Amino acid sequence: MAMEDYVSKPIIIFDGICNLCNDFVNFVIDRDSKQYFYFVSQQSAVAQEILQHWEISAQPETIILINRGRYYTHSTAVLKIFRHLNGFWPFLSYLSVFPAFARDWIYRWIARHRYQWFGKRNNCRLPTPDIKSRFLDEVAGDREPV
Repeated sequence: MAMEDYVSKPIIIFDGICNLCNDFVNFVIDRDSKQYFYFVSQQSAVAQEILQHWEISAQPETIILINRGRYYTHSTAVLKIFRHLNGFWPFLSYLSVFPAFARDWIYRWIARHRYQWFGKRNNCRLPTPDIKSRFLDEVAGDREPV
């Protein structure tokens, strides 16, 4: 897949060995009935290529959303993701009225403790066949962590 194919998609880059991050991806998949988002684990070569293209330093403590020609990290990424989910989740995007430094302080505090509280995996997640096409590292055939 060419880089142009990646940058035109709304992509969530997540820490593939983090249980909390994987649970968040499952949460999004379950509430994304329009199949809007694509996913890629930060540990994959595809993610590294995307991060390099966008000149984003790899930040394993944050979810990264790339959408409509911009990228978002930390709490802003999560709130932007909520906008596209089913149910009442889009209303949580209004939390963006609070300053990012305050939201991100909470986000970073949770991120610092995520392995301790939620654990981590030895390997990145393997998507089920019904959602495999939404995982860019699967589409590219990349399953080995970097």
